[in-house]
Amino acid sequence: METYGRILLVAMPAFLILVLFEKWYGWRKGKDTVDNMDMISSLSSGITNVTKDVLGLSIGILSYGWLVQHLALVEIKNHILTYIIGFIVIDFQAYWVHRWSHHINIFWNRHLIHHSSEEFNLACALRQSISSILNLFTFLLIPAALLGVPTQVIATIAPLHLFMQFWYHTRHIGKLGFLEKIIVTPSHHRVHHAINPEYLDKNLAAIFIVWDKWFGTFQEELDHVPPVYGITRPAATWNPIKINFQHLWLLMQDAWRTRNWWDKLRIWFMPTGWRPADVADRYPVAKIDDVYHFEKYHPPHHRLLPAWSWVQLTMTLLLISYFFGFIARIGAPDMFVYGAFIFLSVYANTELMDRNANAVYWEGLKNMAGILWIVQTGDWFGLNEFLPGGTQILMAYFVIATIAVAWFCTAIQKEDSRPNIAL
Repeated sequence: METYGRILLVAMPAFLILVLFEKWYGWRKGKDTVDNMDMISSLSSGITNVTKDVLGLSIGILSYGWLVQHLALVEIKNHILTYIIGFIVIDFQAYWVHRWSHHINIFWNRHLIHHSSEEFNLACALRQSISSILNLFTFLLIPAALLGVPTQVIATIAPLHLFMQFWYHTRHIGKLGFLEKIIVTPSHHRVHHAINPEYLDKNLAAIFIVWDKWFGTFQEELDHVPPVYGITRPAATWNPIKINFQHLWLLMQDAWRTRNWWDKLRIWFMPTGWRPADVADRYPVAKIDDVYHFEKYHPPHHRLLPAWSWVQLTMTLLLISYFFGFIARIGAPDMFVYGAFIFLSVYANTELMDRNANAVYWEGLKNMAGILWIVQTGDWFGLNEFLPGGTQILMAYFVIATIAVAWFCTAIQKEDSRPNIAL
């Protein structure tokens, strides 16, 4: 937990710099692929994901350590070879988990967030799940366990394997020659994120594209079929916490509403998107039928809102950086209080981005909670020792943020009372 937090202290600024560089590069070249509000939503999603991971909010049904202890047939002495084997097995696991996530209703909920952006850029790589609470797929690592690959090796490779999937989420890199035959490239992954019928559910590999070629899920990017990005049932929100549970909520509603008891049971394991016929007729869900003619989600907003959203995001990034740097000192149960505050910050900010007037209540709740914590404890999780006067700065921010969001929400309410007049 503490080690992963320190890794993220290096990784997060690096990812942010690369995301901003892509924004600048696209603007410089006249091909900006990074929408401002979409980028903030993606970065906010990344914040919730890493917070969940650092807090260890997931349950492994089967431990890899247990597999090694009980199944290992040999012990490979070559240190480099254990890492190579571990990497290949993790990549094999990633392919099949990814494939099942695209094809089975209940598993799609854990992956939908990653595809929810209607853009394709480095920022959307950070849209990762907070709904994958149960880890059911450790059994796919049995080949590594049989060969005695140590637990520490797997634990080291896993985050590196994830970070290596960041770079190919871009439209600024074309095809890469012979590498297209070996590894996943931006061209391959553009296909994967596309909702064109030709591209849907293709190129599921994480690092080695050979898995797709061997198991029949490979599709080359076609010059005459430009990829269109997103999901066929649009998320229609910037709020990553809502997106994480949209599909699950629909499944729960459908299972409750259908009159067929068999459908109530099988809906969870049917192909992604399947709904009971009686429910689909009575409760239709908006779906993109023509991928080349639909309106991307971009609600109107006050001209100052993007700048304010960046202020809020920057404060959240500073708070989470402090959290990761001092998580051992913060300790339990306070670290879970801190994590909840981060989630509340993301929820409040993205509700305002969605132009929801109720954002003022979420923002007020967040800031009141922060103020009460400082008043009761006299500090912000030890911040005064690290930064004298830090709690006073935070208190001022909480007050200013409440006033600012109240002002934006008042503007939203005035706009709603005068339709067809832009803010």
